[in-house]
Amino acid sequence: MNYILFDGPVRNQLLPFTFTRPVADIRVGILSIREKWEKFLNSTTSTITEDYLSEKWPMVEMEENIMINAGFLPTAELVEQIKGLQPGEAVFHEEDVVAFHAYEEQDVEFEKCSAIEMEGKAFIVEHTWDIFRLNAEAITADFDLLTQDRKSKPLSSTNQIIAPENVFLEEGARMECAILNASEGPIYIGADAEIMEGSIVRGPFALCEHATLKMGAKIYGATTVGPHSKVGGEVSNSVIFGYSNKGHDGFLGNSVLGEWCNLGADTNTSNLKNNYAEVRLWDYASERFAPTGLQFCGLMMGDHSKCGINTMFNTGTVVGVSTNIFGAGFPRNFVPSFSWGGSGGTTTYKTEKAFEVAEKVMARRNIEFSEQDKAILDQVFDDTKKYRRE
Repeated sequence: MNYILFDGPVRNQLLPFTFTRPVADIRVGILSIREKWEKFLNSTTSTITEDYLSEKWPMVEMEENIMINAGFLPTAELVEQIKGLQPGEAVFHEEDVVAFHAYEEQDVEFEKCSAIEMEGKAFIVEHTWDIFRLNAEAITADFDLLTQDRKSKPLSSTNQIIAPENVFLEEGARMECAILNASEGPIYIGADAEIMEGSIVRGPFALCEHATLKMGAKIYGATTVGPHSKVGGEVSNSVIFGYSNKGHDGFLGNSVLGEWCNLGADTNTSNLKNNYAEVRLWDYASERFAPTGLQFCGLMMGDHSKCGINTMFNTGTVVGVSTNIFGAGFPRNFVPSFSWGGSGGTTTYKTEKAFEVAEKVMARRNIEFSEQDKAILDQVFDDTKKYRRE
C-alpha cells in the first residue's frame, strides 16, 4: 500500500513552523510525525503540501493510496484501523478526516467515503503549543516504540540515576557524572549524543542523535533536544526540532524552536504572565492574537532565526523565519519573518544577507544550503511582506 501524509486544515495554525516544512515533518516526542508513521506502517511515505514545498517534499501517487492527515499522531489502534481500510472508506474523528483509502479508477475523495469512527484516544497537533503540550505522551510512546525488545548501552557508574530501567542509551551515546531522574518519565539518549558532566535531567526527556547537553545543564520534562543541537542552561517542557543551539545559561520554557536557530548567551523567555492570566499568541490563521487556553507558554521561533546575547522574550512570543533579534528590552510579541532589530523597531532582513548566513551555518554541519532551500525561503519572504515594515 502507498501511504501519503497530507497537511490537513491546520497547516496555517502551525505557522511559522510549517512555512518551511510539511506538517508531517514537525518533531514532537523523540521522532518527527513522519518518522512515527513510517515506523508504525513499516513503509515510506510521501506528502501533499503547499506547492512551493512540493519540490523538496514531492507526492508519490500509485494506483491505490491511503491518505493520512499528518496532524494526527499514530497509535497502534489507529494504525490497525487505517491498514484495514477498503477503497472508498475513511476514518473520521468527530468532523475531521483522519485517513481515507483512494482508488485511482474510482476517483475517490474523502467527502464521498463511507465514514468509520476513529477508535481510541486521539492525539492531534493542531496548534503550535500542542507540540510541547503533547510532548510527554509523545516521548513515552516513541520511547516504547524505539526500545521494544532492545537493550540499552550500559550506564556508567559515574552517573546518579533514579529508575535506570527507564533510561536508554543508543550506540555511541556518552554520559558521565550526570544526575538523571526517570521516575516521572523515560529518558532517551540518541546515537552519538552526549550529556556532559554536571547535567541534571528529569524525564520525560529525549536527546536525539549527535545532540549535546552542555556542562551543568538543568532540564525539566517534557523536553526534546533534536538532532545535532546543543543546549545549556535551564530548559523546561520545550521542543527543539534540530540543528539549533541554546548553548549557554538562560531559561527556555514551554517553547518550540525550529531548525537552524541560535539563542545568544543569557537569552531568557517568560512563560508565565505576572497576573497569571491566559496567554494569547499570534495566530497566522486569523491574523490576530488569539487565546491559547494556557497559563504557561513561552517562545515559538521559526527556522533560521537568531537572537543576540541577553535577549528577553515576553510571555507568548512568536518569531517568524529568518529573523535576527538583538538589543536591550523586550521585542514585540510577534516578530515577522525576515525582520532585523529588536525592541526599538525592526527593518527588513534582506534575503541575500539571510542566505549568506544560512549557507555558512549549514556548511558547519556539512549540509548544503540548496536551491530548493533558497526557493522556499524566497516564497516565505514574499508571503510575509504584509507583516513587515519595509
